[in-house]
Amino acid sequence: MNRTEAREWVVKMLYQYDVSKLPLEKIFENFYEEHDPGEQKEYIEGTVRGTVEHLEEIDREIEKYSKDWPLYRMPRIDLAILRCSMYEMLYGNIPVSISINEAVEIAKKYSTDDSPSFINGLLGAFVREKGLEEGEANDN
Repeated sequence: MNRTEAREWVVKMLYQYDVSKLPLEKIFENFYEEHDPGEQKEYIEGTVRGTVEHLEEIDREIEKYSKDWPLYRMPRIDLAILRCSMYEMLYGNIPVSISINEAVEIAKKYSTDDSPSFINGLLGAFVREKGLEEGEANDN
């Protein structure tokens, strides 16, 4: 499994967590029954756990940049994509440009026709206001 596939699974797990409220351990268990994450296991679990741990903060950031589009009105998959990307940019060691590009590609694959541009615009505004460098990884 490569990092792009792992990121898709992170988004799927965050989506499942959001809609089912299953414990993370059960979500991981279900995933591992059918998939071998290989060397991506640490990234997957770390990103899912970290996102959930910082969910309130991340959701506040999403609401701040979503301009009159409250979280409850967003497609749940878009919310999972945004949460994953924002977590990576705030706490991960992933270059900002990669995180945004991957978020847009996941949206193209799994969400509505309008979602890629919405996600790109929201994440772009977030990056600009936070002063994050487009090509650099966060040092947190």
